[in-house]
Amino acid sequence: MRNTAKLTTAVLAAGALTFGLTACGSGSSSASHDYSGPLVVAASPTPHAEILDFVKKNLAKKAGLDLEVKEFTDYITPNTATEDGSVDANYFQNQPYLDDFNNKRGTHIVPVVTVHLEPLGLYSHKVKKADALKSGATIAVPNDAVNEARALKLLAANGLITLKPGAGNEATPQDIAENPKNLKFKEVEAAQTPRSLEDVDAAVVNGNYAISAGLKPAKNALVLESAKNNPYANFLAVKKGNEKDPRVEKLAKLLVSPEVKKFIADKYQGSVIASF
Repeated sequence: MRNTAKLTTAVLAAGALTFGLTACGSGSSSASHDYSGPLVVAASPTPHAEILDFVKKNLAKKAGLDLEVKEFTDYITPNTATEDGSVDANYFQNQPYLDDFNNKRGTHIVPVVTVHLEPLGLYSHKVKKADALKSGATIAVPNDAVNEARALKLLAANGLITLKPGAGNEATPQDIAENPKNLKFKEVEAAQTPRSLEDVDAAVVNGNYAISAGLKPAKNALVLESAKNNPYANFLAVKKGNEKDPRVEKLAKLLVSPEVKKFIADKYQGSVIASF
């Protein structure tokens, strides 16, 4: 049985409320922060928590690290929990997403070490090739700003649409300049994109959610992001001021070890790619 703890958003929200009533927030960690005890890391189940579990079971003890992993299935709670101190760190996101999150929510999360890339892919239960999508087909895309833009960039890179010049990390369907197939877009929560495949013609799915749903990005995706010069690699992150937490430094070193690189290559077979 896995030792990974699973928290619901509701439970954590209650913890965050308690914290808010008992402590004052600030832009950085207190100088008297207690770095004793286990390092608690919030993570998406796949592949983040799986990679952390590998570290916990095979590498942490020898390095003198007491590691606790808590799984979350959304892209919001891990950052708010890291900000309010409910957890010590998180591992689930990329830089464009974090920049957008910090800007919109006033949080102070910073990256520590980049670990892997999960290629974003276009999937379908109805067609086997992207160019087989019919005129007027509906495509589900993640509804958060960064992943929606990333999805549109993927479609543009593969000739399905053309984006307006200058469309950046907050691009939406309104930034589409040319849409020769008159594609329609259904915006859904990123975690729900695999389920939406039953209701739409195709869906752009984040790598971790694709794997959790039994999809194999390297095999099943109609089109897949290239890993070359990709800004969407995922990293370990903490609240600003905690970068030098000795427990965080130990975990950061283990996450970019040869053992973890081999684990990623063997387990995910190209669906997750080590970025170090």
